[in-house]
Amino acid sequence: MLAAASPALAQNWPARPVRVIVAFSPGGVTDIIARTMAPKLGELWGQPVVVENRTGAGGSVGAMAVARAPADGYTLLVHSSGYALNPALPYDPHRDFVEVAPLASQPMVLVVGAAGPASVAELIAAARQRPGSVSYGSAGIGSGAHFNSEKFRIAAGIDVLHVPYKGGAEAIHDTIAGRISFTFNTVTLALPHIREGRLRVLAVSSAQRSGLLPGTPTVAESAIPGFEYTFWNGLWAPAGTPAAVVQKVSGDLARVVAAPDVRERLATLGAEPMSMTPEQFTRFVRAEIEDAARIARAAGIRLQ
Repeated sequence: MLAAASPALAQNWPARPVRVIVAFSPGGVTDIIARTMAPKLGELWGQPVVVENRTGAGGSVGAMAVARAPADGYTLLVHSSGYALNPALPYDPHRDFVEVAPLASQPMVLVVGAAGPASVAELIAAARQRPGSVSYGSAGIGSGAHFNSEKFRIAAGIDVLHVPYKGGAEAIHDTIAGRISFTFNTVTLALPHIREGRLRVLAVSSAQRSGLLPGTPTVAESAIPGFEYTFWNGLWAPAGTPAAVVQKVSGDLARVVAAPDVRERLATLGAEPMSMTPEQFTRFVRAEIEDAARIARAAGIRLQ
């Protein structure tokens, strides 16, 4: 009876508006990508797809809101790679959610204030000269920016202070103001400030240079051979959501991501579209969780 009901449910779903909770602040890349996809999904489904921001604790506030929601497909979570980095926060990624689909990936940029160091090598040298006096900001403990920065800190062999924020935009603002020394952030948030001269970009975290910043070297080119970190976004549903609904959302999302105007929009963000089945995305996320655990052990990150 359950097997017969599941396809019927998918055919009738959605019968009312769908709520998509974004785990980070408005205006960030995760939020922009969600708001790019939402109206397209709404057109396919014939129902409004409402985006709601729930910020705080590296994305765990938004994640918990979805974990506690009914498992009927009407409340979905858009999170970042930080989802895989938070195994000790108040949700269990293996128990509380089901993977639906990835959305996009992009490099992060290492930026300092306009009067900051002129290169990655200079930043590292400054940190070595004054251990503990150089600080960096992230979107919260356990966020992608936190792990990226700790991976950088370990590889560079430096002692720096972590200042967590509710979102990447806040870290950008305090870097501009000089209250923190640097931040790894998304191209989306940093690029307008780079172009206006309020931020100086030192490097990108990916293995290849960004098409939006072709003159900017990678961290690997600059000072730390082999360094690589990529920021990605994905969609989850509460555990217990009917498999047929998960498959429908995933398939429809693949159609949206393949649309030329969506790909063009992603390109303006310096992002590459990602497409996987729920099963493939599950394997991808599990591998990311294992990698994050290794970084956490090496960095001594204590997630609470």
